[in-house]
Amino acid sequence: MPVITGTEGYAQEADNLAVQYESFTFEALHKDVIPFFPPNARNVLDIGAGTGRDAAGFTARGLHVLAVEPVAEMRAHAMRLHPSPLITWLDDALPDLAKVRARGETFDIVMATAVLMHFDADERAAIMKGVVPLLAPGGTLALSLRHGPTPPGRRMFPVDDDDIRTLGEAQGLETRLRLAGKRDKFQRDDVTWSRLVFGKPAI
Repeated sequence: MPVITGTEGYAQEADNLAVQYESFTFEALHKDVIPFFPPNARNVLDIGAGTGRDAAGFTARGLHVLAVEPVAEMRAHAMRLHPSPLITWLDDALPDLAKVRARGETFDIVMATAVLMHFDADERAAIMKGVVPLLAPGGTLALSLRHGPTPPGRRMFPVDDDDIRTLGEAQGLETRLRLAGKRDKFQRDDVTWSRLVFGKPAI
């Protein structure tokens, strides 16, 4: 049985996607969630790091980033576009993140941008349960959720904001932000986005 990673279609489109992803800045895409990042954060886990745009945005703030990207073609673009000693690139994938977990680290910020829609409801429940222990006390988990039709060649499922919020709160997280109905940056009329930010209580 093939391993499920949710990456179907990305390798073939990596060159075009690199141009698209880099056409917007970290600040423009994440302006709604940046205020929720811990002020004394030092390290970030960027799940599905793509071309490294967000990882580079964090390093510009002096943070160390473990950038997880399972698509070799996307990692190649990222390492070319955003070389930095503050970024560690890792070939690992949801739903297990086995290599990340093996490192035994926790992170002040965990990002999963445009990721969870690639997994079905059971997989998303397992992902949320597995990601929360990677978040340091007082840390922030920031998610973006895509709503709309599945592009050809991709693996996507409908995702409900309230379901994700319930999963996070069931793991002891506090919902800090929920924004729904955000317009698509690429002007696709049939695609909208939601943002969810969770906080892990400090010890």
